[in-house]
Amino acid sequence: MLWKCKSWKGRWLCVLLMVIVLPILAAQKIGDPYKILGIHRRASLPEIRKAYRQLAKEWHPDKNEDPNAESRFVEIKQAYELLLDTERRQAYDLYGITNEDDHMYKQRHDYSQYARFSNDPFDYFGTHFRTQDQDITLFHKLSITARHFENNILEKSVHTPALVLFYTDWCFDCVRSATAWRRLVEALQPLGVTLATVHAGHEANLARRIGVHGVPCLTLILDKQVYLYKESLSSLPKILDFIRWKFPYKQISHLTDRNVDVFVSDFEDNKVKALIFEERQVIRLRYLITAFHYRDRVSFAFVDISAQNTQKVTARYKIQRSMDTMVLLKEDSVEPAATVSTTEIPSQTLRQLIEANQMLTLPRLSSQSVLDSVCPVEWRAARRRLCCVLVARERAHAQSLAQLRALARRAPERLKYAYVYAHAQPDFVDALANGSGIDISTLEHRIVVIWRREATRIQYEWLNETWPTCSQCRPDELEEGAARGEEAVRYHERLNETKRALEQLVKRLLKPNEVVAYETRVKELVDEAVKGPLWRAVWRLCEWAERALSALRTQHALSALSVLATVALVLAAGYFMAYLIRVEEESVQRQKEERRRQNGTKRNNNDQQSEMRLHELRAEKYNGLVRLLKPGCRTIVLLVDGQSRVQLLSKFHKIVWPYRKNKTLLFAYLCVDRHVEWFRRVLQLSLGGGELRVNARNCVGTVLALNPHRKYFCIYHAKHPECAKPHKRMSRMTVSLGGRAADPEAGAFIGFTTDPDSSDDDRYDPPLLLQENLLDGLGNWLDRLFEGSTHRYYVNYWPDMTTK
Repeated sequence: MLWKCKSWKGRWLCVLLMVIVLPILAAQKIGDPYKILGIHRRASLPEIRKAYRQLAKEWHPDKNEDPNAESRFVEIKQAYELLLDTERRQAYDLYGITNEDDHMYKQRHDYSQYARFSNDPFDYFGTHFRTQDQDITLFHKLSITARHFENNILEKSVHTPALVLFYTDWCFDCVRSATAWRRLVEALQPLGVTLATVHAGHEANLARRIGVHGVPCLTLILDKQVYLYKESLSSLPKILDFIRWKFPYKQISHLTDRNVDVFVSDFEDNKVKALIFEERQVIRLRYLITAFHYRDRVSFAFVDISAQNTQKVTARYKIQRSMDTMVLLKEDSVEPAATVSTTEIPSQTLRQLIEANQMLTLPRLSSQSVLDSVCPVEWRAARRRLCCVLVARERAHAQSLAQLRALARRAPERLKYAYVYAHAQPDFVDALANGSGIDISTLEHRIVVIWRREATRIQYEWLNETWPTCSQCRPDELEEGAARGEEAVRYHERLNETKRALEQLVKRLLKPNEVVAYETRVKELVDEAVKGPLWRAVWRLCEWAERALSALRTQHALSALSVLATVALVLAAGYFMAYLIRVEEESVQRQKEERRRQNGTKRNNNDQQSEMRLHELRAEKYNGLVRLLKPGCRTIVLLVDGQSRVQLLSKFHKIVWPYRKNKTLLFAYLCVDRHVEWFRRVLQLSLGGGELRVNARNCVGTVLALNPHRKYFCIYHAKHPECAKPHKRMSRMTVSLGGRAADPEAGAFIGFTTDPDSSDDDRYDPPLLLQENLLDGLGNWLDRLFEGSTHRYYVNYWPDMTTK
């Protein structure tokens, strides 16, 4: 069935449907969010937020006159919302889904319906169960999702610590810890700590990623690091000690009368100084949390009023002993910038006081956050905010900064003063020089007036006069009303002229219709407080060492010392036992040498030390050397008789001496005149059961390499084919022994048996060998044995060895 739109009503209906359907389809598909924001696929949440802020300011319809600015702004916002949601971002990375249909995603758990019956007057459950239900409902009221955890808790932990408890339903341990959790919330929430709970059953991926192995599990999130608390929740002091231990080490300096002057006079770190006075040895947790929150702006120090070495600094700032006091200090300030004193200073009061005094009078542009605070972005010309920046070198002249600081104290609301080090921020200074065409070498002690219209685009204008300095002037000549020399008079004249020129320039640029001379784009400022990886590693090692030393002075010192003492005792006992064994060995060696000298015999250099034992293979040792030997081990056996025993064993000992340290080898000898029947039985089993007539005298000098586990052996004899091979008679000798094997070497034990039926022409006469030459080729044969190139003779079982 075809729908033909020939009438004018049909055409208008088609147009109406297209107008309705196309925007819906376009709204459901927003394109690639990574390309829209201009970021890579592995971008972190801070990078996503940064890209969104820049693009949103650039394409905001109120700022951008492009006709497509509104649609572009909506597209940027949709892409940002998609990537900010971890589940939607994962769905897009895996399946390319960009719309927000409910059927595309799993149903998220609704935490708003918890505790809906907690105030029910008709609750028919007992009082015991209702109390437990009211306790555990606190878990449900504070429950958060994985997205909230990643986007808020984790990101804000850079300045605000958080405690997150993982729990589940029908968890009796969770019910028992509900009261402790309530006390923890009441104690830490007023101090500025974020407390939340996560249902481990509903947010299983988050619990698995963090490493939660059981519930209830308390975690501390601090500076984007997650720390698991592995003890019981019943002890509140232990939890507070755990939190205190995880804060950055030496975040708060301890001041005494010796180091107070160094601390309050060093403002090179570009931070306001805050002194906390308490009549106790350890700073309160509320002040520690506040110091962590403002550590980028304020440098905190702690003063113990009760100590004997802090009397001068306490009298210097007129501190009352029964009060907690916080004093804020700025540079070149005789009086404190702010002071608060009470029994326990509330966290809210601390934050309000620090917020109002968190910047120095003349701050240095040492990071992007300082630039945003001193010179905020203002795109409207009628409300433009200016920032006068002095370009200086490191350790700039104190007199120049002091004069500029005096102007900063009298500056109007829309004008701020600051300075920047040219060597520390080269990209920023180069952008200002290139945008105005000024030689960068002439920028020292020049003042630039900046107006930030956008985050990366600024308009600026240089002060024509260079800020004057006087290196030959004495400090007393720079004060107002003091007697001055000729050089100091000229310096003050130039300084007054420069101040007037700067005031005229600022007054002109504050007018809404005034055009600023230059414009350029700048990169983000380098954070001068960030240390390199090597320095961070050294600092971490020093921190661990100092933490260990400080722990020895606390209540944990006894347990730590006991562990160290135990380890030292074990090491000392081991060393003492080794020393006794070494002394005993030396004593035995001295006794042997003494007996040898008394007997008048010289030590033979050819006699080897008794580091290797040669076992006699007999019935008593047969199981240990053959049958019960471990897999992978072999026994090397030399066949001797009573006449050749001493001579052959001495030579055999020398040949196998290099292999003495091989743990898989055992060395033995067999008296063939007593156990020739066992040897004949082994040969018979390897040849398939044929009859053999073995001459015991001809077996002397034979070496067997037995592999008991694999049930095979390799054989060495000076007349064996593997050692001296008469290849042309090999097959005849095999036939004469009754062998039918395909290997011509199988069973060819020369001299072990004779065949009376063979003719004299076919009989092989072996060369004559002396007894001392029987083992001449054993070294080469051992090399081939360990290479695996010798022939293997397999047996079904190892025959018994009888005792005669």
